[in-house]
Amino acid sequence: MRPPVALTIAGTDPSGGAGIQADLKTFTARGAYGTSVVTALVAQNTHGVSRVYGIDEDFVADQIASVFDDMPVDAAKIGMLGTRGLVELISEELRTRRPGRLVVDPVMVAKSGHRLLDADAVDAVRTLLLPLADLITPNLPEAALLLGDDVPEAGTPEQMRAQARELLDRGARAVLLKGGHLPSGELVDILAVGTDTGPELTEYTHPRLDTPHTHGTGCTLSAAIAAGLAHAHHGDSAAPAADHMADAVGPALDYLGRAIASGAEWDLAHDPEGSHGPVDHLVDLRT
Repeated sequence: MRPPVALTIAGTDPSGGAGIQADLKTFTARGAYGTSVVTALVAQNTHGVSRVYGIDEDFVADQIASVFDDMPVDAAKIGMLGTRGLVELISEELRTRRPGRLVVDPVMVAKSGHRLLDADAVDAVRTLLLPLADLITPNLPEAALLLGDDVPEAGTPEQMRAQARELLDRGARAVLLKGGHLPSGELVDILAVGTDTGPELTEYTHPRLDTPHTHGTGCTLSAAIAAGLAHAHHGDSAAPAADHMADAVGPALDYLGRAIASGAEWDLAHDPEGSHGPVDHLVDLRT
């Protein structure tokens, strides 16, 4: 007897709203046993990122070995990597030590505008990580960057669908394209899953909550999906990942909606001006 095991490979957030800390809270809330590999120490809070301190690549490799040599990893999620060297290292490690399922959240730029992925690492994400992933979870700017340096962001759900299909053509097995940046203010997420008969698209629409407290929502969502896929792989490891993708994504989006709503009125920061607080990762445990 064991619980499903989920792994996060990401940077830290000492304020607890994003990164490794948010992922581990989310794994717990979604019933998975959480493990972690730290790729960078990030000085950040609800007002933004002030400094990033990189971790030696050989120590990142040692952390990966520590987890995979000891435990079966039903699902892993990759968040902030930062450098081309880390992208190459982790891609090679995960080709050798394949987790049951792999979710890649291509973290490139923080909400504050601080760049979290070196420019020369973007192509490595496109060519090395994207083909390994069972699911990638880009927002609109990240999806455009994955498609090319001069590709414009999608501005409508129709353009989102087209870019999701194109990402499948580039090698992704499944794409959850997050539409929180749509100019219309609509909140639309599009799941595109590659199948033998062509892409299957599912569209999710949600009411937009009027709150600034959305720090770490991308990390939280990808971790919740990874936890759902960990449960599915633990129960039926022989089934293709595509069979369980919608069952993992839909509940994860619903969970994130509850977490945002519960944390919407929180007042954690000393100075609320310009603060983007976290969501309530433990909303379901509290209720």
